[in-house]
Amino acid sequence: MEKYTYNTKKPGSVFVISAILVSLFVLWGVFAPGGLEETASELLATTIQNFGWFYMIVTAIFIAFVLFLAISPFGKMKLGKPDDKPEYSYYTWIGMLFSAGIGVGFVFWGVAEPVLYYMDPPYGVTPETVEAANMGLRYAVYHWALHPWAIFGLVALTLAYVQYRKDQPALISSAFYPILGDRINGWFGRGIDILAVLATSTGVATTFGLSAMQITGGLSYLTPIPNNTTTQLVVILVVTILFMFSAGTGLNKGIRILSITNLTIAAILLLFMITFGPTLFIAEGVVTTLGGYISNIIPMSLTMTPFADSVWLGAYTIFFWAWHISWAPFMGLFIARISRGRTIREFVFGVLFVPSLLGLIWFTAFGGTALHLQRTTESNIAEIVMNNVEVALFATLAELPLGAVMSVLSVLLIIIFFITSADSASYVLGAMTSRGSLAPALYVKLIWGLLIAATASVLLLSGGLQGLQTASIIAALPFAIIMLTMAVSMFLMISKDYRAITKKKRTKQIEAIKEEVREEMKEDIYEEFKEEMLEEVRDEIKEEVLEEFKEELYEEMKEEILEEIETDEGNSKKE
Repeated sequence: MEKYTYNTKKPGSVFVISAILVSLFVLWGVFAPGGLEETASELLATTIQNFGWFYMIVTAIFIAFVLFLAISPFGKMKLGKPDDKPEYSYYTWIGMLFSAGIGVGFVFWGVAEPVLYYMDPPYGVTPETVEAANMGLRYAVYHWALHPWAIFGLVALTLAYVQYRKDQPALISSAFYPILGDRINGWFGRGIDILAVLATSTGVATTFGLSAMQITGGLSYLTPIPNNTTTQLVVILVVTILFMFSAGTGLNKGIRILSITNLTIAAILLLFMITFGPTLFIAEGVVTTLGGYISNIIPMSLTMTPFADSVWLGAYTIFFWAWHISWAPFMGLFIARISRGRTIREFVFGVLFVPSLLGLIWFTAFGGTALHLQRTTESNIAEIVMNNVEVALFATLAELPLGAVMSVLSVLLIIIFFITSADSASYVLGAMTSRGSLAPALYVKLIWGLLIAATASVLLLSGGLQGLQTASIIAALPFAIIMLTMAVSMFLMISKDYRAITKKKRTKQIEAIKEEVREEMKEDIYEEFKEEMLEEVRDEIKEEVLEEFKEELYEEMKEEILEEIETDEGNSKKE
């Protein structure tokens, strides 16, 4: 397997400005958590009321654009030079995709989300009914299947393309070179990168907070440890220390090894749930949910409630779209870093369809099991989810054989996911603030790890889960606009390159055809010339043979005449 080397660069002004802004936000949360919560709530209401439709439409555009790139002739183009090969095996690649942080969402929401929608379904659906149960599974898959991975995939495709094919630095601003030209090297480009860093830090902090909440929930469910903000802050501190050791080992050691471990533990948990849970129900649920998802994906993607005062979309769908968009710079740059050498079509298949299929199975297995227990037994999972969403997974596992063992394994999985998320996030933020270097300095990564941990802490202090959701929705709005422009830039760039490649191929084909015609004409001319030459040679030979024949005949006739004359003279003398 080919290995690539990357140079370390010193952090620039983007690092300084971004770090200062994040630090000021942390200080605001430390000294005035009430003011932060009040301001965030006002901004959240304004954002959802005025831009909820925008989040819905842009995510639909993103998925359509990425699928178009895959099925179009562009799909054959490679993310890199023609002779570049993938740096990681397919299994490791998929594992690193999940461990980058999205796996935390699967584990946190796998049980909670379907049950939440069962109790609090979308507008027009009666709670605690069969329809609500089916809707709960369908919307859970909808929130974690194609749409989020299309959001990540768009940024990752663009960044991988400009890095490995255009030799541009690993910066969000690099994607805008077809539009901005050399201005990306000035303050306009730095402004784009700063917005990307702020969006990323918020999205990552949200994941940090969710991970801390679930780890604390699991520990409180298994031990006497209390489930409160203090415990969550202690968990963040401990995991931050652990992540520093992983960050010091580098991408190919720390994240790679932990990613494979993550994927293996997640596979064990999933197989356990399918085996010891309601296996037949899960199998039927996968088929039913897949059918409902495919047949309703367009209506779900483009449905708002303009005639009803419903906050459901803002609390769930819009939050998830905003969270995924705020994650897009981080996931995009990280996926781009590990995807060198793959074709666009292969990339889309790996980044969109494989995780979406795994998400379908995961949410149906975990969420379906919880719903089955809720409807067929005296389990109080729904009540637990409504009161303490972070405990949902452990409450479900407790109803199954070996539940305590699996709960311990789940806590271990979440901790490792947390560490790899912190490691991946610090790496990406380090790259984004080190002039695009794919080998940022260790101290830069550690600074970002500490700042993100601090941001997650103040968000938990100022609003808990609601504070995490609010921060994501607000921070994602400017980057959603950047992503739309990025899609335009990507299309312009790849179209130009494809035309150049097509023109080059056509030129080669024309030259090949000319050479073939030339050879055919040469053969035809040769044959024709050969025939003419043969005729001329044949005529010349005929003439030469005729002349020789005439001469021979002349000599023979001359000899015969001379003999006749001599004979006649002899006879005359005798007479």
